[in-house]
Amino acid sequence: MFFSNMSKANVRKHVMEKKGKEKPMESPVPSKNLKKIYPIGFQRSSSSLSLSSLSLSLSQNSNDSSITDHSSTTPLEQRISLALSLIAPHHEQREFVPIVKNVRQSRQPQQQQEHPNNGELRRCHWVTKNSDKVYISFHDEQWGVPVYDDNQLFELLALSGMLMDYNWTEILKKKELYREAFAGFDSEIVAKMGDKEINEVSSNKAIMLVESRIRCIIHNAKCIQKIVREYGSFSSFMWGYVNHKPQINKYKYPRNVPLRTPKAEAISKDLLKRGFRFVGPVIVYSFMQAAGLTIDHLIGCFRHKECVALAERPWRHI
Repeated sequence: MFFSNMSKANVRKHVMEKKGKEKPMESPVPSKNLKKIYPIGFQRSSSSLSLSSLSLSLSQNSNDSSITDHSSTTPLEQRISLALSLIAPHHEQREFVPIVKNVRQSRQPQQQQEHPNNGELRRCHWVTKNSDKVYISFHDEQWGVPVYDDNQLFELLALSGMLMDYNWTEILKKKELYREAFAGFDSEIVAKMGDKEINEVSSNKAIMLVESRIRCIIHNAKCIQKIVREYGSFSSFMWGYVNHKPQINKYKYPRNVPLRTPKAEAISKDLLKRGFRFVGPVIVYSFMQAAGLTIDHLIGCFRHKECVALAERPWRHI
């Protein structure tokens, strides 16, 4: 019995001596290198030191309750190690700021998004900084706006026909001269123009229209007069092709915008049967774009939404 008690005592003594020789637990993070990587002053004696410098990083992980529970039951150095392991991969935290910025940008008013560069309006891509002012004004104020006036429709049809010889900028610069020469594109007056008026217009070097082009416009005015007698107005006739409602397209890139469409081909075919001249499918589609029968502003252009709002109004032909 005594021997047994002695043996037990010796065993306890041996175990205690062995524990005394064991090395203390090393910190998971080498304290010598802490300041080299993270220059933060840690003080064992201050309880406030416990991750106060890291509160911003930890706050992003506050939803993880397991981290909080574990840190409250572990030694100080283990808590420091845990905190450092959370903030060591900075990649996610560096991305945090731009994510917030993106959210703020998405909440900006649409009007501000339409002015990305120092208040400059975002237009269709074919309108550039080098575009003439008259062309920009045409794009911003008229192109794609639904037109229901007979004289304006006749004017746009005549101007679109001139695209065979000139571009829009060249045509628009002479628009006032054309209006003066063709009586404001009143089809009733133009239809009565004779040789004298034709010679006056063709001899005007500022207008630069050949006689055949002038006679074409006069001939189309006579065709419009026939339509007015049959349908009541040229506007009612033209808008009937699209059921009196503009076709709204949502093109993103200039390459998506067609030069001609099946609808334009059908209109062209019908106009040719009625005696119109210079009304091929490409010219007809250019006319449809300018007169607002089709909305072809790119979706990124500030005018797309405005023209769509005009197009979606209850249609009333006067």
